[in-house]
Amino acid sequence: MDQVPEILREVAEQAIIPRFRALSGGDVSEKSPGELVTVADREAEALIAPRLRALLDVPVVGEEASSDAPGLRAALHDTAWLVDPLDGTSNFIAGIPDFAVMAALVRNGRTVAGWILRPMLDGARLTGWRMYAAELGGGAWRDGERLWREPARPPLSGAALTRFFDPQARARLTAAQVHFRRLTPGAKCAGVDYPRVVDGEQDFVLFHRTLPWDHAPGTLLVSEAGGMAARPGGAAYRPAEESVGLLAAADAASWKRVAALVF
Repeated sequence: MDQVPEILREVAEQAIIPRFRALSGGDVSEKSPGELVTVADREAEALIAPRLRALLDVPVVGEEASSDAPGLRAALHDTAWLVDPLDGTSNFIAGIPDFAVMAALVRNGRTVAGWILRPMLDGARLTGWRMYAAELGGGAWRDGERLWREPARPPLSGAALTRFFDPQARARLTAAQVHFRRLTPGAKCAGVDYPRVVDGEQDFVLFHRTLPWDHAPGTLLVSEAGGMAARPGGAAYRPAEESVGLLAAADAASWKRVAALVF
């Protein structure tokens, strides 16, 4: 638990931060229709993966490696590392500091540890870091201090990344908006939106697409901080499960209240 944050921080300082607001045209490419990747994503993952395997020699399921070899995700049914080397790539490309570096450890198909590293930036100058960590049954932490999210009070405020919503999901969300105090598109970065729930900045976050590297760290963080993160039917999130729909909320009552409106 103590060594992973240092790995993420060192790699971010080496491969990601120097390129923030300094990308050239050749540093950005399209890995699939509408999905962009940068040299920072690829280099960071290539540096993180072997260092995690040196801690625990199990497969590393990285976002970029899995893009080239989807079969890697089969390891998530057993024991594996998960790596999102640069969550919020579109924000990074646009010069918006809402991005994160994330990792998780999966055992027997369950997320047992997760880390979300957020750089603190003043312009393009790094001023510090914010590290979120969670361990199954061991709690959630922000910069070494224990996190506990108090239950939310209605009307609730939240975020929904609607980019991947189907028409039915969009219609349900549109009808539900009148019941919320505030509903935003979110940060377009799971590594920002999950911490906003545990920090009390929003009461819930709703996703449609649920790729494992995006959601394994954040769902564990919310759950270990006293919240609830689950599929539409209430089942816990499992990284190997290929399904749609995921809601994380400050507490179980808030989760049920929002789920009844949007699912």
